[in-house]
Amino acid sequence: GQHCWLDARPNGAVSPPAMGGVLDGLPDLGFVAGVQDTYKTLRDMNKRQVLTQLLMLGLIVTSALMIWKVLMLWTGSESPVVVVLSGSMEPGYQRGDILFLRLNERPFTTGEVVVFNINGRDIPIVHRVIRAHEDEDGVERILTKGDNNYGDDRVLYARGQEWLAREDIMGRATAYLPHVGMVTIIMNDYPVVKFLLIGVLGLLVVTGKE
Repeated sequence: GQHCWLDARPNGAVSPPAMGGVLDGLPDLGFVAGVQDTYKTLRDMNKRQVLTQLLMLGLIVTSALMIWKVLMLWTGSESPVVVVLSGSMEPGYQRGDILFLRLNERPFTTGEVVVFNINGRDIPIVHRVIRAHEDEDGVERILTKGDNNYGDDRVLYARGQEWLAREDIMGRATAYLPHVGMVTIIMNDYPVVKFLLIGVLGLLVVTGKE
């Protein structure tokens, strides 16, 4: 919507409406006041300030990527943190739980919860190891199943695939936070929420006071 911006000056002068004054006379609600303050901050910023804040935003993004890379190196997993997207592991893990993964050379054992990729599927799967062995060539093979599923995961594997190999595994679940990942699920289900959140966070950084 459009707003009427009133800027009280020491001499009592009032700056003219910046956006047509359509909302002039409405109660000074907290949200309206916040939008007014944000617009005024953007209006008053010079090019140097805008560039400084954009550089700060870039540093934040770069720092986040560096932290993620450090986590990958430390845990040995290509995706150290994942969100449970389905109810196939209930009641142990609920939809929206965040899992922390780690991958090392230790052999997989029955009962471990692992996250794995399947060729042709974009989304990794979080399920439990129900069988593990080495074949005659010494290659480690495992079979998985969701705790809340009736059968094993062979129906989910790629065509002709009977077992998972180590290269299919992204990591073991070593810890979790319940329900914290629901924000991620909401953003996946409603992309507009994701873009709004990113926009708001970027605006807050750009308009942040030095």
